[in-house]
Amino acid sequence: MTEDDLDRNRRHFLTVATVVTGVAGAGMAAIPFISSLQPSARAQAMGAPVEVPLGSMQPGEMIRVMWRGRLVFVLRRDEKMLDKLPVDRDQLRDPNSEVADQQPDYAANETRSIKPEYLVVEGSCTHLGCAPLEDFDATLAPDYAGGFFCPCHGSKFDFAGRVFKGVPAPTNLRVPPHRFVRDDLILIGQDSGAA
Repeated sequence: MTEDDLDRNRRHFLTVATVVTGVAGAGMAAIPFISSLQPSARAQAMGAPVEVPLGSMQPGEMIRVMWRGRLVFVLRRDEKMLDKLPVDRDQLRDPNSEVADQQPDYAANETRSIKPEYLVVEGSCTHLGCAPLEDFDATLAPDYAGGFFCPCHGSKFDFAGRVFKGVPAPTNLRVPPHRFVRDDLILIGQDSGAA
């Protein structure tokens, strides 16, 4: 082997080593950049479905949970609450839940729910986003059989989250996507298999 062949082999080795090192370095430098394009753990958690255990809920009891930064009411209606649903129908703005984007298809019924006993609605008034108060005994607003009352501007909703006529709120409370995983567990934020 001649001196020129030896130099050519060294140059070839150094060129290949330099290219491999450069490609590896560029790959390592790209990892943090590519990772920064993915949503943070907090952002992923905000969009994740929320499990709500129902086992300890009593009839007439309501719990509040957060899903995607929004307040969600889960109400276990008792027989008295369910009996009041048809009472105020003529006073409701959308008694048949015809505004399609207010609830999934499986909740476009009189109870606005999968199972009549459980109501799942976003706890945000459709007027200006205030949080309605539970008014199950109709003590805050006398002209209805009870439900939810927004004290900021006087909007009233029945036990199915349907809005009354003549109040500032234009539409019913929204029903988020949800499904029953078991009889005692609701998953809010995912509705595949709900019906």
